[in-house]
Amino acid sequence: MKEFNDLIMDQMKTMEQLLYLQSEIERCQELEQELEQLQEEAKLDSIKNEIIQMKIELDKIHKLFETQTDDVIRHYQEIKVLTEGALT
Repeated sequence: MKEFNDLIMDQMKTMEQLLYLQSEIERCQELEQELEQLQEEAKLDSIKNEIIQMKIELDKIHKLFETQTDDVIRHYQEIKVLTEGALT
């Protein structure tokens, strides 16, 4: 059961990273729009590059989260099978 709890904790940490990164992307996109309005090309390019990098990181974290979800489900099913086997 400790392994299952550890998997859940890891997944919660990953979810925190996902939420943080998504909010940072939104913040940068708002800044991007403001800079476009001000036509500050140099700063705009920098923000666009930052957004690209964060989206790449978000994609990596999202894939990790999916893998962790699969691990949690698989571990839960193993526990369920072992528990049911012990009851019979």
